Parts: sequence; C-alpha cells; structure tokens
Amino acid sequence: ATTMNAITAGQTLTARSACDSECIFSVEVVARTAKTARVLVRGEESRCKIHTSPDGREYIMALGTYSMAPAFYAN
Repeated sequence: ATTMNAITAGQTLTARSACDSECIFSVEVVARTAKTARVLVRGEESRCKIHTSPDGREYIMALGTYSMAPAFYAN
C-alpha cells in the first residue's frame, strides 16, 4: 500500500455513523505492525487487525464488527 492509503502511527482516523451522518467517531493510531494497529478508543488502548479494501486502502474496525460498525479508513 502507498503511504497515502496506509494507516500510520500518529494519525487520527474518523468515520461517520451509518445511522446519523452528523455523528463522527474518531480514533488515534498509537502504533502499528504489518498486520495490526494499536489505537486509542474512548481513552482506552486496543489492538485491531488491519484490513485492505479492494481498491488498496487500509482500514480498521476499531469499535467492533457488528452490522452498523464504522470502518476507519486511512486518510
């Protein structure tokens, strides 16, 4: 992935709610490895698997994988 499509440490990723477009979630990327990212979510650190979309952009599911969960894409 190119740097524009890659998740990097220090980034703040945002995603809109599927139900309310005015509700914006944000997470801060603390660190990353080749396959995972450590993120700060609501004041707590957690680890997420990094996925790649068909168009080559990396994304994480920092709030879970339920049906309406927001996907946080690389900027």
